[in-house]
Amino acid sequence: MADNERLPDLEEGLLDPETPWYHTPFFERLILLIFPPLGLALVWRNRNHRRRQRLIATALALVYAVPYGALCIFLLVQTGTVAVEWRGGLGPSLVRRSTQPNYKALEESRAEQRVTPLDTQPTGSPPPPYWTAFRGPRRDGVYDEGPIATNWVRTPPRCLWRQPVGGGYASLVVADNRAFTIEQRRDDEAVTAYDLETGRELWRHSYPALFQEWMGGDGPRATPAYHEGLIYSLGASGVFCCLGAANGQVLWQKNILAENSATNLTYGLTASPLVVDDKVILLGGETSEGRTVLAYHRLSGERLWSALDDRAAYASPLLTRLADQRQVLVVTAARAVGLAPEDGRLLWEFPWRVSNGNNTCAPVIVGTNRLFLSAGYGAGCALVEVSRTNEGFRAREIWRNRNLRNKFNPSVHARGAIYGLDEGVLACLDAATGERRWRDGNYGYGQLLLAGGHLIVLGGDGELALVEANPERRIEIARLPALTGKTWNVPALAHGRLLVRNNMEMACYDLRPPESRRRADSP
Repeated sequence: MADNERLPDLEEGLLDPETPWYHTPFFERLILLIFPPLGLALVWRNRNHRRRQRLIATALALVYAVPYGALCIFLLVQTGTVAVEWRGGLGPSLVRRSTQPNYKALEESRAEQRVTPLDTQPTGSPPPPYWTAFRGPRRDGVYDEGPIATNWVRTPPRCLWRQPVGGGYASLVVADNRAFTIEQRRDDEAVTAYDLETGRELWRHSYPALFQEWMGGDGPRATPAYHEGLIYSLGASGVFCCLGAANGQVLWQKNILAENSATNLTYGLTASPLVVDDKVILLGGETSEGRTVLAYHRLSGERLWSALDDRAAYASPLLTRLADQRQVLVVTAARAVGLAPEDGRLLWEFPWRVSNGNNTCAPVIVGTNRLFLSAGYGAGCALVEVSRTNEGFRAREIWRNRNLRNKFNPSVHARGAIYGLDEGVLACLDAATGERRWRDGNYGYGQLLLAGGHLIVLGGDGELALVEANPERRIEIARLPALTGKTWNVPALAHGRLLVRNNMEMACYDLRPPESRRRADSP
C-alpha cells in the first residue's frame, strides 16, 4: 500500500492541537475496552477517522462484546445485583433474585404454628377425597367436582393463606381436608401435611436426602399420591415411602434405585406414584435389568412385577382405558407404551423420541382409543390411535406436527380442542386434525388446569390467569399475582380451593362461587 493510501492511525489525533481530549487515541481505546458502546460513539464522531477505520473499530468491538458481556454478567452475579436462573427457555434468565427457599423464614413460620392455637376448628365430616393424584383424580388436569367462580374482574379469588415452603417442584394432593406434598428442608426431604383451611403444618416425615442439579434446581420433584388413608411418596433420589395420612406414621420405606440396581436420572426421579388396585406403580432410573417400570404392593411394599429395559423419562404414568382395554400408559425416554396393570405385560408401543430423552409430559387421552403426545426440544406433538388386532393391539400415528410443544406442562382436552403452553405461549389445537386454532399470550413455562369451562393458568413467573376455554380465540378474563418467582409446580384444585406453590412459598385461593361460600359460611 502506498504511503498516500495508508489508513490514518489513531495517533494522528495527537498531532492535531484542536482535537478534544476525549478524541485522543488513548482515551478512545480505553473507553472501547471499558464500555464498547460509548467507545464506538466516540470513534464515529471523531472526524479524524475514515469510514473504513470506523468499521474496523466496530467489528472489533462486536467481537469483544461477547466476553465483555459475559464479564459484566459475572460481576453483577458476584456482587449479588442479579442472579442467573433457568426458567425453561433456550438459555438462562437474569433475575433480581433467584427463586430459592428461605429456610430461616420457613422454620420461624412452622415454630410459630406450633405455639399458636388453631384459628378455626373443623366442623362436620370432611368431603370425600377428590384431588388425590397428580393433576387430579384421572391425572388429566380437569376439575369437575363442582363449579368455580369465574367473574374474577368483579370478585378476584380471595387468598385464604400464604406461607413459606421448602424447595422442590412437587404439586399437592388433597384428602380429608388436608393437603400433602414433598419438599426440601435443608439437607432433608420432608413429606408434609397441611390443614386445607389454614395452611397449618399438621405433620412431617423427614429423612436425609438432597438432590442437586444446577440447571433444573434442587429438591424433590414427584407429587405424592393418596389412597385410602395412605400417602405414597417418591423422593428425587429414590426414597419411596408409605405413610399414614392422619399422622405421618411410616408403614414402610425403601430406596428403589438401590433395590433395583439402577442409577438416577439427570434431573432426578420426577414421576408421581400411581395407585392401581393393590399396587403402586413407579418409574425407576436407568437400568438394563427389565426394571424401568416397577409395581409394589401398596400395603407390604413387596415388589410384585417389573417391566421394560428402557431408560426412564420424567412423565408420570396414568391409568386409562383405550380400545376397551384397561392399561397403564408410560412414556419412557424413547417410546410411549401401554402395559397391563396386572403383570406389566407390554400391550403396544409407539416410538416417541425427544432430545436427550427429556420426555416430561404425560399423554392426554382424546376419546376412547386415542392419545395425544407432546414435548419441547423440537419434538412437537402427535395423535396416536390404539386399536385391537388379531395379535393384540396396534398403535398408529394419526397426525404429527410442531403446532404444540409442551416442555414440562401437560395439555388439557375439552370438546375436541387441546389447550397447552407451546414453549410458554398459550395455544389451541383441533384434536382431530392437529390444526392450530390460535396461539396467543405468553405465560412462560407454567402449568394449566381446566375447570368450569375455563383454563386456570399458573404462569412461569407466578401469575395466575383465568382464560376461557374457547377454540376460536384467546379470551383472558383476568390475572393476578399469586406467587413470587419461578413457578413450575402444577396447581391442585379440590373443594373449590386452589393450591399453588413453587420452591419458595405456597398459597391457597378460594375459587368457590359466591353462593357456595354463603351456604358454607351460614350457621
